[in-house]
Amino acid sequence: MQRLVLTRGVLICGALLLTAAPAFADRAPTDAERAKVVAAMEAEGCTDGFIKVDDGIFEVDNAKCRDGRIYDLKFDPAFKLIDKDMEH
Repeated sequence: MQRLVLTRGVLICGALLLTAAPAFADRAPTDAERAKVVAAMEAEGCTDGFIKVDDGIFEVDNAKCRDGRIYDLKFDPAFKLIDKDMEH
């Protein structure tokens, strides 16, 4: 009986850790990173947007670009554009 309770407790704790892990995946950029992302965005003709870092990739949601459209942008750790998806 004690073994069943202990096993159940371990499984519950493990499940809680797995569900909490995705909450820590994204982070805000540092001031220096933000400045470099903004410069890279401007080089692409884009401004504004919400900047976050996910697994070393800089993501910009809802950037306004010179063609008047809204895009999601992704930059690699060297701040080179690797993806540009138009918002629908």
